Amino acid sequence: MTVMAIDRIEMADSSDELTLDAMFEALEKMPVPEGIKVEIVEGNIYMSPQRDVHWHIIRKIVRALEDRFGVNVNVLSDVRIDYPGSLNGFATDVTLIAEGAVKNSKGLWRHQDVEFVAEVISKRTGANDYGPKKAAYATAEVPVYLIIDPYTGRCHLFTEPKEGAYVNERTVSFGDDVDLTNTLVGLTLKTDEFPRD
Repeated sequence: MTVMAIDRIEMADSSDELTLDAMFEALEKMPVPEGIKVEIVEGNIYMSPQRDVHWHIIRKIVRALEDRFGVNVNVLSDVRIDYPGSLNGFATDVTLIAEGAVKNSKGLWRHQDVEFVAEVISKRTGANDYGPKKAAYATAEVPVYLIIDPYTGRCHLFTEPKEGAYVNERTVSFGDDVDLTNTLVGLTLKTDEFPRD
């Protein structure tokens, strides 16, 4: 942890401003093992290994999106997208990008083109998904945000972002369907085969 603090100070001193690009550039030089997800939430770097339960849920969501929109749908996993707020570079578990969207001049997808986000909770980083990441998604006006919690066996659906918060929230237990038919996603997500942790 001290090494990262020193690196942050050095990066900030060299350019007078710590940027997401500088932080990710430094991370790319580090020996981050394969299968480790790296993201930056409010200037803090989080690294977490992907678990099999985590991946099985992500895969089921991606398959549901492919069934709905076709195999060429622009759905991403663990790809950096910068969000509003101070130093927010998220690598979301599942991101649906609007049809026809193009990357920005840095070669990154724009948060303005995100239509749906799903995060599968990890014990050590779950507070981010319920807190600062949820606030950033609402501020970015991501229309549909879904948290899947394999520890509690529940899904939390947030819709209608307004003034930095979601107006509607619904909780669904594993085994019940998540109704997304009245959203841009336009499907019913089955959760009966979501594994628990």
